[in-house]
Amino acid sequence: MNDVDEIDLYEVLGITNGASKTDIKKAYHKAALLNHPDKVAEHERVEAEVRFKAAKQAYEILYDDEKRHLYDTHGMSAFDPSRGGGMGGEPDIDDIFAQMFGGMGFGGMPGMGGMPGGPGGRDVPRKGRDVEQQYEVTLEELYKGKTTKFSNTKNVICQTCKGSGGKPGAKPHECSVCHGKGTKTVLRQVGPGMVMQDNVVCSTCSGSGSLFKDKERCKRCKGKKVTESKNVLELYIPRGARQGDRIVLAGEADQLPDQEPGDIIFELVEIEHTTFDRAGNDLRADLKVTLVEALTGFNKVVVTHLDGRGIQLHVQQPHGKVLRPGQVLKVPGEGMPMKKSDAKGDLYLVVDIEFPEDGWIKNDAALQKIRDALPTPGNSESKHDEIEQVEFEFDADMEEFGAGSGDPRAGTEWEDEDDEAGGPQCATQ
Repeated sequence: MNDVDEIDLYEVLGITNGASKTDIKKAYHKAALLNHPDKVAEHERVEAEVRFKAAKQAYEILYDDEKRHLYDTHGMSAFDPSRGGGMGGEPDIDDIFAQMFGGMGFGGMPGMGGMPGGPGGRDVPRKGRDVEQQYEVTLEELYKGKTTKFSNTKNVICQTCKGSGGKPGAKPHECSVCHGKGTKTVLRQVGPGMVMQDNVVCSTCSGSGSLFKDKERCKRCKGKKVTESKNVLELYIPRGARQGDRIVLAGEADQLPDQEPGDIIFELVEIEHTTFDRAGNDLRADLKVTLVEALTGFNKVVVTHLDGRGIQLHVQQPHGKVLRPGQVLKVPGEGMPMKKSDAKGDLYLVVDIEFPEDGWIKNDAALQKIRDALPTPGNSESKHDEIEQVEFEFDADMEEFGAGSGDPRAGTEWEDEDDEAGGPQCATQ
């Protein structure tokens, strides 16, 4: 790959150089899904492959803290051996791509490790490109496990010509477009003002470097060497699986002659739940109780679990013990299942007291009964020399505490634009 110094990896992913690792991952997933060659029309695949490759390269470097530091410090030259790059043993960009695409390079480019013609001349079967996609699952499905079947269409080796593309006895001739190389060099724009030179699979011969004459092509596959086949696949998500887990269906991607088929890989994406939050194998939920229940206790179903069970708590209040806002109750063994185990995590319930509406006390007699039932305050005799009764406001906003002062202890983190431009403004006394 040439002109590596001109690539702006942040611009490739559409992020700033201050982006967090989460921002980088989200931007990569978006770019990968948008530019995946299997997700675009056939005439757009060549350009999509280049953009997909650029996004993958940017992610591999920027998501790794050490590589990102090298890039921020030295640019792409830190990864270019021809310019003395490598920086402490950093891998060649070609090596990175070889790892990304299962040892076959990008687009089936010859001359890379693990392929015929690679280092050492090893004749090792190449592996086709993996197909990766995200799969959304609910917390209920992760709790109980899930098995789903879906229809899959993929390319398989033509059984008529056994993947040769020609009729029995026919001999192919060299592709006049790529001159038998199977690849051709193209210039592609990967961002504003950025052009990169790249090798892509020759679309005329589909990377084989040779062609059959029209009358010598296999009638079934029309010389393409592969035919479409539909099959039904089963996706099994085990109980207790987590966000980011990868479910691999080995060898279920497209087949190509002289290659091992790639894998179909599903990355699990957990859908946000309305009741529960998850951390590892533990669950968290709000425990909503009324003021009366907080003071006197209760025996009721407090939450519906992920498998539909009602979780009931019997909370007694001996000797006047009460529940307080934010207090946490732990229910052992009612969290998420642990993979390959019968054990479960724990359920944490955070007390949220629902106070009565204003005006719920209807008369002075009822108010007096409440006062009689609740603990009385201690000695309120004042020791002040002077007492002043002041006015007050209900429902004040702590965002107003120190607002606009520039004091870091203020109740808000923002300042007026005028204050940022001209500094703190002082009132004239």
